[in-house]
Amino acid sequence: MAENTVTVTVAYGSTKHSITVTGPDGNEPILKDLSDALVQVTGVPMPAQKLIFKGKSLKEMEESLSSFGIKQGCKLMMIGKRNSPEEESELKKLKDIEKSVEQTAKKLEKVDGELTGLKNGFLAKDLQAEALGRLDQRVKVASEQFMKILEQVDSMTLPENFGDCRMKKKGLVKTVQGFLAQCDKIEAGILDHLAKIQSKNLALADS
Repeated sequence: MAENTVTVTVAYGSTKHSITVTGPDGNEPILKDLSDALVQVTGVPMPAQKLIFKGKSLKEMEESLSSFGIKQGCKLMMIGKRNSPEEESELKKLKDIEKSVEQTAKKLEKVDGELTGLKNGFLAKDLQAEALGRLDQRVKVASEQFMKILEQVDSMTLPENFGDCRMKKKGLVKTVQGFLAQCDKIEAGILDHLAKIQSKNLALADS
């Protein structure tokens, strides 16, 4: 049975690093786990890393280390270039923006959960319209925050050779656009539920 913790030695330049990798949730570690650990230790970003074991270049990030024959005490070699201090500075800015995206996304998730609760009738009908109005306001605030973040990311000018940054920026734009689409979807759900309540109230008033 494969171990879920493996310690290997990775030679990078003239330095040898002892790296202990643990697979998540009791699973055996994959190549990406080792690559992540090497980012922390060497500062070489994942796309720039070239890992070599027994003369072979390892590329399949989702494959387990044992599938390459890597086990406890094995020796590997890594080739790769660290980012420049300038790129690291831009990368830090993008990581900070990423954190604010995650915080806003959590707020949006909460609104979505509360809307589901309202649809399931967890609140008296006469209080629902008021609650929906408050939820709608919170979605609008989240949407505005996402728009500001998108403008902030778009305004960043990155040189061609900042590959790691450019990739992160592209991924961040895609993520934020996805959350903006989610805002629209939740807002449509709020308006739809509000219309249903109002039509029911009108029907009751007419009867």
